[in-house]
Amino acid sequence: MAKKPKKLTARVTFLEMSKRHFHNMPKPSRPRLALMRAENIPVAFYRYLYEQVGRAHHWELRRKMSDEELDKIINDETTQIDVLYADGCAAGFFELDMKEMPEALELAYFGICSTHTGMGIGKWFLASAIEAAWDHDPEKIKVHTNTLDHPAALRLYQRLGFEPVGVGEETVEVWD
Repeated sequence: MAKKPKKLTARVTFLEMSKRHFHNMPKPSRPRLALMRAENIPVAFYRYLYEQVGRAHHWELRRKMSDEELDKIINDETTQIDVLYADGCAAGFFELDMKEMPEALELAYFGICSTHTGMGIGKWFLASAIEAAWDHDPEKIKVHTNTLDHPAALRLYQRLGFEPVGVGEETVEVWD
């Protein structure tokens, strides 16, 4: 008999930023960091990043998609994915969803691999993602976070200029 997947309930906070905030965030000197736009990203590499960042937080939407569905989204002209490298190794990524442009741009995914958390790179990395989003000239940037994400996520989004606009709940399957 198949075991029923374990479920978790999370409180979701929806946030928006309607004006550009200039953040002069110096890039940390250690580890050596590089941020590169991923073009024609292979599904297998995306799935690797998604798991490395999202497993601890029980991200589920993309892990249930077929390769064909996922490829269509991540390589669409309305999607931008930038990969963070630390000392030459993939250390995180962010994904911008521009389907609602010019009214809104969504920071659909943002995160750092667990091997690179706690190194003091999150603030610089998020500021870089926000600047990349504003470079597309949206009227506003949207993002959401939940209580399963990194404990500092909500505070960091707010410190860098996002304001809460709503709350909700979602139930997700535990990522074993």
